Amino acid sequence: MFNKKFTYKPIYILFLGLMWSCGVNKSINHKPITAPYNSTIVERETVNDSTFRIEQNFLTKNKQGLWELYVEGDPLERGLITGSLTKELIIKQESVFFTKVNDLVPNKTWQGVLRKFLAWYNRKMYTYIPEEFKTEIYGVSRYSGHEYDYIASPYLRSLYLHGAHDIGHALQDLALVGCSSFAVWDEKSENGDLLIGRNFDFYAGDEFAEEKIIAFVNPDNGYKYMSYTWGGMMGVVSGMNNQGLTVTINAGKSKIPLIAKTPISIVAREILQYAATIDEAVAIAKKREVFVSEAIFIGSAKDGKAALIEVSPSNFGVYEVPNSAQQLICSNHFQSEAYQQDQRNLDWIKNSHSQYRYDRMQELLSQEHKLSVTEAVSILRNKKGLNNQPLGYGNEKALNQLLAHHGIVFQPEQLKVWVSSNPYQLGEFVAYDLNEIFSKDNSKLNNTSLSTSTLNISKDKFLTTEAYKNYEAYRVLEREVEMLLKQEDDIPRVKFNTLISLNPDYWKPYYLQGLYYLNKGYKAAALIAFQDAKTKVITTLPDEERINLYIKKLKVN
Repeated sequence: MFNKKFTYKPIYILFLGLMWSCGVNKSINHKPITAPYNSTIVERETVNDSTFRIEQNFLTKNKQGLWELYVEGDPLERGLITGSLTKELIIKQESVFFTKVNDLVPNKTWQGVLRKFLAWYNRKMYTYIPEEFKTEIYGVSRYSGHEYDYIASPYLRSLYLHGAHDIGHALQDLALVGCSSFAVWDEKSENGDLLIGRNFDFYAGDEFAEEKIIAFVNPDNGYKYMSYTWGGMMGVVSGMNNQGLTVTINAGKSKIPLIAKTPISIVAREILQYAATIDEAVAIAKKREVFVSEAIFIGSAKDGKAALIEVSPSNFGVYEVPNSAQQLICSNHFQSEAYQQDQRNLDWIKNSHSQYRYDRMQELLSQEHKLSVTEAVSILRNKKGLNNQPLGYGNEKALNQLLAHHGIVFQPEQLKVWVSSNPYQLGEFVAYDLNEIFSKDNSKLNNTSLSTSTLNISKDKFLTTEAYKNYEAYRVLEREVEMLLKQEDDIPRVKFNTLISLNPDYWKPYYLQGLYYLNKGYKAAALIAFQDAKTKVITTLPDEERINLYIKKLKVN
């Protein structure tokens, strides 16, 4: 009989051997440029258990639980100082990420295969990242732990992790991302100035979002900027510079890339550090080769408006609305002329929840004649569907999917920014004034919070409700039920009753119940459960079609 085990093994070995020979050694042995820079960094001073200093640089934790980081210097200095100040946060984020990888690939043999694959897949990445940022990442990586050296050296791991965000975007079907962004200006905003709101719905587990950093960076070249980030992340996903230029990123639909090139967060970082206008941002983005599809949302105080730079490995577009429109909306599909006939983008609009969230933002913005910062936050926190239809909590059709890493609001012309605190976008939005932070003499910046607390926006009242408590309990129970389904274990009826009672407007608990009954052969009960799911707002067209197919088959039988 044909033996797959012994036939495939030499094929895997040959494949890995070929991969290893294709330029991997150069990548593994690559070292960034460090010679021109200052590598002498003094030991950090521990002021207390949540405040650390290195000369005028510091890290401190504010009362909302957010870490505030101030760093300055040349690329190597910035990296080394950031690494020293945030080393515990770097090690924690690495542990969270690679523990997930180990959970997915527990077998030691396959971990070895994965290690070789990563080295091969990322073999060219270092050639696409600007030297300045490689040097900075190298400095940070000097403070990484050594628990995961079996995967790669600290420096290479740091490079890999900057590309992990892009891979998450490419695997959209795993529901890792679903970001929503909007901008208003002129007659659409309260004071006529540009106002931008965005949710960063990148989910890599609850632990991943526990320790967040508001970084204020004063580089020796380029513009000073702030970025909402996490330990070890030197790229940018949401940020604003002292010229009033903002950058946020929204995933587009990508095919799985064959090789890593420039991570989107690095492109966003370069724009933030070196661009002051939309045209300058476009020029920078055009220079870089990326390996996933992404909309880079640019807000510009100097231009008084926002625009979208839509990039992919094989296409490039810029989308701007007429001045009379005075608003720009972005979810997770492309809008520029360059992508009007792109089949992958068209399919994504049809099959995903991107268009639904786009329409919901449009609906909410039309209700506000002149949008204020508080109203922008309210939109980011909105949990209902079109026409205020209940979606159930956690539905990805909602602007607030109750999984976001953060929400953020910018007033670029005022150089003010509001960032969310845990949980999700529900905690207090903390205000920062970049005029005040970056105009101070560096030596006079103290190690207390840099926030402008008088401008903070209160936490969402939803946090105090029974519905919120129920949702948190639902999340735990849903994961338990899904695991039991995967293991084909028996699930007591009471678990499904509880699951549904905790989140009755959400389609998914009914769907899980239908799957269980179907697998057990209880066809009548399965039909009822799937029909109940159909009465709710289902997240995507493929989900709805799957349920319809189950119903059709069960009715026939």
